[in-house]
Amino acid sequence: MNKFLQIFKIPDLRKKIFFILGMLVIFRLASSIPMPGIDRVRLAELFSSNQLLGLVSLFTGGTLSNFSVILLGLGPYITASIIMQLLTMIFPSLREMYMESGSEGRAKFNQFSRLLTIPLAALQSLATVSIFRSQGVIVSLPFFDLITLITTVTAGTMFLVWIGELITEKGIGNGTSLLIFAGIVASLPTSVGQSLIAFDPSQIFTYLVFIAVAVVVIAGIVIISEGQRNIPVSFAKRVRGRRTFGGFSSHIPLRVNQAGVIPIIFSLSILLFPGLIAQFLSTSSITWLANISKSLAAFLQQPLTYGILYFFLVTVFTYFYTAVTFDPKAISENVQKQGGFIPGIRPGEPTATFIGNVVNRITLVGALFLGLIAILPLIVQRAFGITTLTLGGTALLIVVSVVLETMRQINAQLTLREYDNF
Repeated sequence: MNKFLQIFKIPDLRKKIFFILGMLVIFRLASSIPMPGIDRVRLAELFSSNQLLGLVSLFTGGTLSNFSVILLGLGPYITASIIMQLLTMIFPSLREMYMESGSEGRAKFNQFSRLLTIPLAALQSLATVSIFRSQGVIVSLPFFDLITLITTVTAGTMFLVWIGELITEKGIGNGTSLLIFAGIVASLPTSVGQSLIAFDPSQIFTYLVFIAVAVVVIAGIVIISEGQRNIPVSFAKRVRGRRTFGGFSSHIPLRVNQAGVIPIIFSLSILLFPGLIAQFLSTSSITWLANISKSLAAFLQQPLTYGILYFFLVTVFTYFYTAVTFDPKAISENVQKQGGFIPGIRPGEPTATFIGNVVNRITLVGALFLGLIAILPLIVQRAFGITTLTLGGTALLIVVSVVLETMRQINAQLTLREYDNF
Protein backbone atom coordinates (compact mmCIF):
# COMPACT_ATOMS: atom_id res chain seq x y z
CA MET A 1 0.00 0.00 0.00
CA ASN A 2 2.91 2.33 0.76
CA LYS A 3 4.38 1.77 -2.71
CA PHE A 4 0.94 2.23 -4.25
CA LEU A 5 0.63 5.64 -2.60
CA GLN A 6 4.17 6.58 -3.65
CA ILE A 7 3.20 6.07 -7.30
CA PHE A 8 0.66 8.90 -7.13
CA LYS A 9 2.99 11.15 -5.13
CA ILE A 10 5.60 11.16 -7.92
CA PRO A 11 4.38 13.39 -10.81
CA ASP A 12 6.17 11.45 -13.54
CA LEU A 13 4.82 8.08 -12.44
CA ARG A 14 1.35 9.50 -11.87
CA LYS A 15 1.34 10.88 -15.41
CA LYS A 16 2.34 7.50 -16.83
CA ILE A 17 -0.37 5.66 -14.88
CA PHE A 18 -3.10 8.04 -16.06
CA PHE A 19 -1.81 7.80 -19.64
CA ILE A 20 -2.08 3.98 -19.50
CA LEU A 21 -5.60 4.21 -18.07
CA GLY A 22 -6.60 6.61 -20.84
CA MET A 23 -5.29 4.30 -23.55
CA LEU A 24 -7.11 1.33 -22.00
CA VAL A 25 -10.36 3.34 -21.99
CA ILE A 26 -9.90 4.06 -25.71
CA PHE A 27 -9.30 0.34 -26.29
CA ARG A 28 -12.50 -0.63 -24.48
CA LEU A 29 -14.51 2.03 -26.35
CA ALA A 30 -13.24 0.74 -29.70
CA SER A 31 -14.16 -2.83 -28.71
CA SER A 32 -17.78 -1.70 -28.24
CA ILE A 33 -18.19 -0.27 -31.77
CA PRO A 34 -19.99 -3.01 -33.78
CA MET A 35 -19.77 -3.71 -37.49
CA PRO A 36 -23.04 -3.35 -39.47
CA GLY A 37 -24.93 -6.14 -41.23
CA ILE A 38 -24.68 -8.73 -38.43
CA ASP A 39 -27.41 -11.00 -37.10
CA ARG A 40 -26.87 -10.49 -33.35
CA VAL A 41 -29.07 -13.39 -32.30
CA ARG A 42 -27.28 -15.86 -34.56
CA LEU A 43 -23.90 -14.47 -33.44
CA ALA A 44 -24.74 -15.08 -29.77
CA GLU A 45 -25.96 -18.61 -30.55
CA LEU A 46 -22.75 -19.41 -32.45
CA PHE A 47 -20.46 -18.35 -29.58
CA SER A 48 -22.57 -20.09 -26.95
CA SER A 49 -22.37 -23.38 -28.87
CA ASN A 50 -18.68 -23.17 -29.91
CA GLN A 51 -16.11 -23.47 -27.13
CA LEU A 52 -13.11 -22.70 -29.34
CA LEU A 53 -14.59 -19.43 -30.63
CA GLY A 54 -15.45 -18.48 -27.06
CA LEU A 55 -11.84 -19.06 -26.01
CA VAL A 56 -10.53 -16.90 -28.87
CA SER A 57 -13.01 -14.16 -27.99
CA LEU A 58 -11.72 -14.25 -24.40
CA PHE A 59 -8.21 -13.25 -25.54
CA THR A 60 -9.57 -10.42 -27.71
CA GLY A 61 -11.56 -8.99 -24.80
CA GLY A 62 -14.90 -9.89 -26.35
CA THR A 63 -14.24 -7.98 -29.56
CA LEU A 64 -14.78 -11.10 -31.65
CA SER A 65 -18.09 -12.02 -30.00
CA ASN A 66 -19.23 -8.39 -30.43
CA PHE A 67 -17.95 -8.31 -34.03
CA SER A 68 -16.48 -4.89 -33.37
CA VAL A 69 -14.16 -2.88 -35.59
CA ILE A 70 -11.19 -4.40 -33.73
CA LEU A 71 -12.61 -7.94 -33.75
CA LEU A 72 -9.17 -9.54 -34.36
CA GLY A 73 -7.57 -7.76 -31.43
CA LEU A 74 -3.77 -8.06 -31.40
CA GLY A 75 -3.84 -11.64 -32.72
CA PRO A 76 -2.25 -10.89 -36.13
CA TYR A 77 0.51 -8.80 -34.51
CA ILE A 78 1.31 -11.57 -32.02
CA THR A 79 1.40 -14.09 -34.87
CA ALA A 80 3.70 -11.81 -36.88
CA SER A 81 6.03 -11.41 -33.88
CA ILE A 82 6.20 -15.17 -33.38
CA ILE A 83 6.94 -15.73 -37.08
CA MET A 84 9.72 -13.13 -36.98
CA GLN A 85 11.27 -14.75 -33.91
CA LEU A 86 11.22 -18.14 -35.61
CA LEU A 87 12.78 -16.63 -38.74
CA THR A 88 15.74 -15.46 -36.64
CA MET A 89 16.60 -19.15 -36.18
CA ILE A 90 16.61 -19.68 -39.97
CA PHE A 91 18.31 -16.50 -41.23
CA PRO A 92 21.55 -15.58 -39.38
CA SER A 93 21.48 -12.00 -40.69
CA LEU A 94 18.03 -11.45 -39.18
CA ARG A 95 19.20 -12.89 -35.86
CA GLU A 96 22.27 -10.65 -35.93
CA MET A 97 20.06 -7.61 -36.55
CA TYR A 98 17.80 -8.61 -33.65
CA MET A 99 20.50 -9.56 -31.13
CA GLU A 100 23.61 -7.52 -31.93
CA SER A 101 22.57 -4.29 -33.64
CA GLY A 102 21.35 -2.51 -30.53
CA SER A 103 18.25 -0.33 -30.39
CA GLU A 104 18.44 0.54 -34.10
CA GLY A 105 18.37 -3.12 -35.14
CA ARG A 106 15.56 -3.88 -32.69
CA ALA A 107 13.52 -0.97 -34.11
CA LYS A 108 13.99 -2.29 -37.65
CA PHE A 109 13.00 -5.77 -36.50
CA ASN A 110 9.81 -4.39 -34.94
CA GLN A 111 9.07 -2.52 -38.15
CA PHE A 112 9.22 -5.80 -40.09
CA SER A 113 6.79 -7.30 -37.57
CA ARG A 114 4.37 -4.42 -38.10
CA LEU A 115 4.57 -4.74 -41.89
CA LEU A 116 3.93 -8.49 -41.66
CA THR A 117 0.89 -7.79 -39.45
CA ILE A 118 -0.97 -6.04 -42.31
CA PRO A 119 -1.29 -9.04 -44.70
CA LEU A 120 -1.87 -11.42 -41.79
CA ALA A 121 -4.71 -9.23 -40.48
CA ALA A 122 -6.26 -9.00 -43.97
CA LEU A 123 -6.12 -12.79 -44.48
CA GLN A 124 -7.42 -13.52 -41.00
CA SER A 125 -10.28 -11.04 -41.36
CA LEU A 126 -11.23 -12.62 -44.70
CA ALA A 127 -11.23 -16.10 -43.14
CA THR A 128 -13.27 -14.89 -40.14
CA VAL A 129 -15.84 -13.19 -42.37
CA SER A 130 -16.11 -16.31 -44.55
CA ILE A 131 -16.76 -18.52 -41.51
CA PHE A 132 -19.37 -16.16 -40.08
CA ARG A 133 -20.95 -15.86 -43.48
CA SER A 134 -21.26 -19.64 -43.79
CA GLN A 135 -22.87 -19.81 -40.34
CA GLY A 136 -25.53 -17.25 -41.23
CA VAL A 137 -24.16 -14.52 -38.94
CA ILE A 138 -23.60 -12.08 -41.81
CA VAL A 139 -26.88 -11.54 -43.64
CA SER A 140 -25.66 -10.08 -46.91
CA LEU A 141 -22.24 -8.85 -47.96
CA PRO A 142 -21.62 -7.45 -51.46
CA PHE A 143 -18.07 -7.32 -52.79
CA PHE A 144 -17.53 -3.63 -52.02
CA ASP A 145 -18.81 -4.10 -48.46
CA LEU A 146 -16.49 -7.10 -48.07
CA ILE A 147 -13.45 -5.00 -49.06
CA THR A 148 -14.59 -2.23 -46.71
CA LEU A 149 -14.98 -4.66 -43.83
CA ILE A 150 -11.56 -6.26 -44.36
CA THR A 151 -9.93 -2.82 -44.58
CA THR A 152 -11.70 -1.63 -41.42
CA VAL A 153 -10.73 -4.71 -39.41
CA THR A 154 -7.10 -4.52 -40.59
CA ALA A 155 -6.98 -0.83 -39.69
CA GLY A 156 -8.45 -1.68 -36.28
CA THR A 157 -5.66 -4.16 -35.61
CA MET A 158 -2.98 -1.64 -36.61
CA PHE A 159 -4.71 0.96 -34.40
CA LEU A 160 -4.29 -1.40 -31.42
CA VAL A 161 -0.64 -1.99 -32.36
CA TRP A 162 -0.11 1.79 -32.33
CA ILE A 163 -1.79 2.12 -28.92
CA GLY A 164 0.34 -0.72 -27.55
CA GLU A 165 3.54 0.94 -28.73
CA LEU A 166 2.46 4.27 -27.24
CA ILE A 167 1.94 2.57 -23.87
CA THR A 168 5.36 0.90 -24.12
CA GLU A 169 7.03 4.21 -25.03
CA LYS A 170 5.27 6.61 -22.66
CA GLY A 171 3.86 4.32 -19.97
CA ILE A 172 5.08 1.48 -17.79
CA GLY A 173 5.59 -2.09 -18.96
CA ASN A 174 4.79 -3.72 -22.29
CA GLY A 175 1.82 -2.14 -24.07
CA THR A 176 0.80 -5.27 -25.98
CA SER A 177 0.71 -7.33 -22.79
CA LEU A 178 -1.32 -4.67 -20.97
CA LEU A 179 -3.92 -4.58 -23.78
CA ILE A 180 -4.29 -8.36 -23.67
CA PHE A 181 -4.52 -8.13 -19.89
CA ALA A 182 -7.27 -5.49 -20.14
CA GLY A 183 -9.20 -7.61 -22.66
CA ILE A 184 -9.16 -10.65 -20.37
CA VAL A 185 -10.03 -8.73 -17.21
CA ALA A 186 -12.90 -6.94 -19.01
CA SER A 187 -14.83 -10.21 -19.26
CA LEU A 188 -14.55 -10.90 -15.51
CA PRO A 189 -17.49 -8.71 -14.33
CA THR A 190 -19.83 -10.42 -16.80
CA SER A 191 -18.76 -13.88 -15.64
CA VAL A 192 -19.15 -12.93 -11.99
CA GLY A 193 -22.57 -11.40 -12.66
CA GLN A 194 -23.79 -14.51 -14.47
CA SER A 195 -22.54 -16.67 -11.60
CA LEU A 196 -24.37 -14.53 -9.03
CA ILE A 197 -27.58 -14.75 -11.04
CA ALA A 198 -27.30 -18.54 -11.27
CA PHE A 199 -26.15 -18.85 -7.64
CA ASP A 200 -27.65 -21.81 -5.78
CA PRO A 201 -27.42 -21.55 -1.95
CA SER A 202 -27.30 -25.34 -1.68
CA GLN A 203 -23.95 -25.32 -3.55
CA ILE A 204 -22.18 -22.87 -1.26
CA PHE A 205 -19.56 -25.48 -0.35
CA THR A 206 -18.81 -26.05 -4.06
CA TYR A 207 -18.26 -22.34 -4.61
CA LEU A 208 -15.95 -22.11 -1.58
CA VAL A 209 -13.87 -25.03 -2.86
CA PHE A 210 -13.79 -23.36 -6.28
CA ILE A 211 -12.42 -20.15 -4.77
CA ALA A 212 -9.81 -22.15 -2.80
CA VAL A 213 -8.72 -23.91 -6.01
CA ALA A 214 -8.44 -20.55 -7.77
CA VAL A 215 -6.16 -19.20 -5.02
CA VAL A 216 -3.97 -22.33 -5.17
CA VAL A 217 -3.73 -22.09 -8.97
CA ILE A 218 -2.72 -18.43 -8.83
CA ALA A 219 -0.06 -19.23 -6.22
CA GLY A 220 1.22 -22.08 -8.42
CA ILE A 221 1.42 -19.79 -11.44
CA VAL A 222 3.45 -17.26 -9.45
CA ILE A 223 5.82 -19.96 -8.17
CA ILE A 224 6.39 -21.52 -11.61
CA SER A 225 6.67 -18.14 -13.37
CA GLU A 226 9.26 -16.90 -10.87
CA GLY A 227 11.02 -20.25 -10.40
CA GLN A 228 14.48 -20.74 -11.85
CA ARG A 229 17.46 -23.08 -11.58
CA ASN A 230 20.76 -21.33 -10.95
CA ILE A 231 23.85 -23.04 -12.40
CA PRO A 232 26.97 -21.84 -10.53
CA VAL A 233 29.79 -20.36 -12.61
CA SER A 234 33.27 -19.52 -11.35
CA PHE A 235 35.66 -17.11 -13.05
CA ALA A 236 39.39 -17.67 -12.73
CA LYS A 237 41.76 -14.89 -11.72
CA ARG A 238 43.66 -13.19 -14.50
CA VAL A 239 46.61 -10.87 -13.92
CA ARG A 240 47.35 -8.12 -16.42
CA GLY A 241 50.26 -5.97 -15.33
CA ARG A 242 49.51 -4.87 -11.80
CA ARG A 243 45.76 -5.42 -12.06
CA THR A 244 43.85 -8.60 -11.25
CA PHE A 245 40.61 -9.53 -13.00
CA GLY A 246 38.09 -12.27 -12.25
CA GLY A 247 38.24 -14.48 -9.24
CA PHE A 248 34.52 -14.29 -8.43
CA SER A 249 31.49 -16.57 -8.66
CA SER A 250 28.19 -16.02 -10.42
CA HIS A 251 25.39 -18.16 -11.83
CA ILE A 252 23.40 -18.83 -15.00
CA PRO A 253 19.65 -18.43 -14.30
CA LEU A 254 17.48 -20.96 -16.12
CA ARG A 255 13.77 -20.29 -15.78
CA VAL A 256 11.40 -23.21 -15.29
CA ASN A 257 8.96 -21.72 -17.79
CA GLN A 258 11.19 -20.20 -20.44
CA ALA A 259 8.57 -20.37 -23.21
CA GLY A 260 5.93 -18.27 -21.42
CA VAL A 261 2.50 -18.51 -23.03
CA ILE A 262 3.84 -18.95 -26.58
CA PRO A 263 3.27 -22.77 -26.64
CA ILE A 264 -0.36 -22.24 -25.60
CA ILE A 265 -0.87 -19.73 -28.43
CA PHE A 266 0.74 -22.12 -30.93
CA SER A 267 -1.39 -25.04 -29.74
CA LEU A 268 -4.57 -23.00 -29.78
CA SER A 269 -3.88 -21.96 -33.38
CA ILE A 270 -3.31 -25.57 -34.42
CA LEU A 271 -6.51 -26.70 -32.68
CA LEU A 272 -8.60 -23.87 -34.09
CA PHE A 273 -7.57 -24.34 -37.71
CA PRO A 274 -9.12 -27.77 -38.46
CA GLY A 275 -12.22 -26.96 -36.39
CA LEU A 276 -12.88 -23.71 -38.21
CA ILE A 277 -12.26 -25.31 -41.61
CA ALA A 278 -14.66 -28.14 -40.70
CA GLN A 279 -17.35 -25.67 -39.69
CA PHE A 280 -16.84 -23.74 -42.91
CA LEU A 281 -17.16 -26.90 -45.06
CA SER A 282 -20.12 -28.27 -43.08
CA THR A 283 -22.45 -26.07 -45.16
CA SER A 284 -21.01 -27.33 -48.46
CA SER A 285 -23.40 -28.45 -51.18
CA ILE A 286 -21.33 -31.66 -51.57
CA THR A 287 -23.06 -34.16 -49.30
CA TRP A 288 -20.11 -36.38 -48.41
CA LEU A 289 -17.84 -33.40 -47.74
CA ALA A 290 -20.45 -31.77 -45.50
CA ASN A 291 -20.97 -35.01 -43.55
CA ILE A 292 -17.24 -35.53 -42.99
CA SER A 293 -16.85 -31.90 -41.90
CA LYS A 294 -19.73 -32.17 -39.43
CA SER A 295 -18.29 -35.37 -37.96
CA LEU A 296 -14.84 -33.79 -37.63
CA ALA A 297 -16.27 -30.66 -36.00
CA ALA A 298 -18.30 -32.77 -33.54
CA PHE A 299 -15.22 -34.88 -32.75
CA LEU A 300 -13.09 -31.81 -32.00
CA GLN A 301 -15.87 -30.33 -29.85
CA GLN A 302 -15.80 -33.29 -27.44
CA PRO A 303 -14.18 -32.14 -24.15
CA LEU A 304 -12.06 -35.29 -23.74
CA THR A 305 -10.68 -35.13 -27.29
CA TYR A 306 -10.08 -31.40 -27.02
CA GLY A 307 -8.33 -31.75 -23.65
CA ILE A 308 -6.01 -34.58 -24.73
CA LEU A 309 -4.98 -32.85 -27.97
CA TYR A 310 -4.52 -29.50 -26.22
CA PHE A 311 -2.35 -30.98 -23.44
CA PHE A 312 -0.20 -32.93 -25.93
CA LEU A 313 0.36 -29.97 -28.28
CA VAL A 314 1.23 -27.59 -25.42
CA THR A 315 3.80 -30.04 -24.06
CA VAL A 316 5.38 -30.59 -27.48
CA PHE A 317 5.48 -26.91 -28.39
CA THR A 318 7.04 -26.01 -25.02
CA TYR A 319 10.03 -28.20 -25.84
CA PHE A 320 10.09 -26.96 -29.43
CA TYR A 321 10.04 -23.25 -28.57
CA THR A 322 12.61 -23.69 -25.79
CA ALA A 323 14.92 -25.55 -28.21
CA VAL A 324 14.51 -22.79 -30.80
CA THR A 325 15.11 -19.83 -28.50
CA PHE A 326 17.64 -21.30 -26.05
CA ASP A 327 21.09 -22.32 -27.32
CA PRO A 328 23.26 -24.11 -24.69
CA LYS A 329 26.25 -24.09 -27.04
CA ALA A 330 26.18 -20.29 -27.37
CA ILE A 331 25.96 -19.88 -23.58
CA SER A 332 28.88 -22.30 -23.12
CA GLU A 333 31.00 -20.34 -25.60
CA ASN A 334 30.20 -17.01 -23.91
CA VAL A 335 31.11 -18.37 -20.49
CA GLN A 336 34.37 -19.79 -21.84
CA LYS A 337 35.29 -16.52 -23.58
CA GLN A 338 34.87 -14.66 -20.29
CA GLY A 339 37.16 -17.11 -18.51
CA GLY A 340 34.39 -18.83 -16.61
CA PHE A 341 33.58 -22.48 -15.97
CA ILE A 342 31.00 -24.59 -14.18
CA PRO A 343 32.65 -26.34 -11.20
CA GLY A 344 33.22 -30.01 -11.97
CA ILE A 345 32.43 -29.59 -15.71
CA ARG A 346 35.05 -29.14 -18.43
CA PRO A 347 34.64 -26.03 -20.63
CA GLY A 348 33.39 -26.36 -24.19
CA GLU A 349 31.20 -29.21 -25.37
CA PRO A 350 30.80 -30.87 -21.91
CA THR A 351 29.46 -27.58 -20.53
CA ALA A 352 26.98 -27.26 -23.39
CA THR A 353 25.82 -30.86 -22.84
CA PHE A 354 25.42 -30.28 -19.10
CA ILE A 355 23.38 -27.09 -19.62
CA GLY A 356 21.25 -28.84 -22.26
CA ASN A 357 20.46 -31.72 -19.89
CA VAL A 358 19.48 -29.32 -17.10
CA VAL A 359 17.24 -27.37 -19.49
CA ASN A 360 15.53 -30.56 -20.65
CA ARG A 361 14.76 -31.60 -17.07
CA ILE A 362 13.34 -28.29 -15.92
CA THR A 363 11.47 -27.83 -19.24
CA LEU A 364 9.60 -31.06 -18.47
CA VAL A 365 8.19 -29.41 -15.34
CA GLY A 366 7.33 -26.25 -17.27
CA ALA A 367 5.72 -28.21 -20.13
CA LEU A 368 3.53 -30.30 -17.80
CA PHE A 369 2.58 -27.15 -15.91
CA LEU A 370 1.56 -25.31 -19.10
CA GLY A 371 -0.38 -28.33 -20.32
CA LEU A 372 -2.27 -28.54 -17.03
CA ILE A 373 -2.98 -24.81 -17.08
CA ALA A 374 -4.32 -25.07 -20.65
CA ILE A 375 -6.90 -27.75 -19.84
CA LEU A 376 -7.75 -26.33 -16.41
CA PRO A 377 -11.16 -24.91 -17.49
CA LEU A 378 -12.27 -28.39 -18.62
CA ILE A 379 -11.18 -29.92 -15.31
CA VAL A 380 -12.95 -27.24 -13.26
CA GLN A 381 -16.19 -27.51 -15.25
CA ARG A 382 -16.21 -31.29 -14.92
CA ALA A 383 -15.34 -31.24 -11.19
CA PHE A 384 -17.56 -28.40 -9.99
CA GLY A 385 -20.23 -28.12 -12.68
CA ILE A 386 -19.83 -24.32 -12.79
CA THR A 387 -20.18 -23.13 -16.38
CA THR A 388 -20.74 -19.40 -15.86
CA LEU A 389 -17.53 -18.75 -13.91
CA THR A 390 -14.78 -20.85 -15.44
CA LEU A 391 -11.23 -20.90 -14.10
CA GLY A 392 -9.39 -20.05 -17.31
CA GLY A 393 -5.85 -21.27 -16.69
CA THR A 394 -4.38 -19.60 -19.78
CA ALA A 395 -6.08 -16.32 -18.94
CA LEU A 396 -4.82 -16.55 -15.35
CA LEU A 397 -1.30 -17.26 -16.59
CA ILE A 398 -1.33 -14.16 -18.80
CA VAL A 399 -2.89 -11.95 -16.13
CA VAL A 400 -0.48 -13.05 -13.39
CA SER A 401 2.55 -12.71 -15.71
CA VAL A 402 1.55 -9.18 -16.74
CA VAL A 403 0.91 -8.15 -13.13
CA LEU A 404 4.31 -9.50 -12.01
CA GLU A 405 6.13 -7.74 -14.87
CA THR A 406 4.31 -4.46 -14.22
CA MET A 407 5.19 -4.69 -10.52
CA ARG A 408 8.85 -5.16 -11.45
CA GLN A 409 8.72 -2.08 -13.69
CA ILE A 410 7.09 0.04 -10.98
CA ASN A 411 9.58 -1.14 -8.34
CA ALA A 412 12.42 -0.28 -10.71
CA GLN A 413 11.00 3.22 -11.23
CA LEU A 414 10.60 3.74 -7.47
CA THR A 415 14.10 2.45 -6.76
CA LEU A 416 15.55 4.76 -9.42
CA ARG A 417 13.90 7.78 -7.80
CA GLU A 418 15.12 6.72 -4.35
CA TYR A 419 18.69 6.74 -5.69
CA ASP A 420 18.08 10.13 -7.29
CA ASN A 421 16.87 11.53 -3.96
CA PHE A 422 19.89 10.06 -2.21
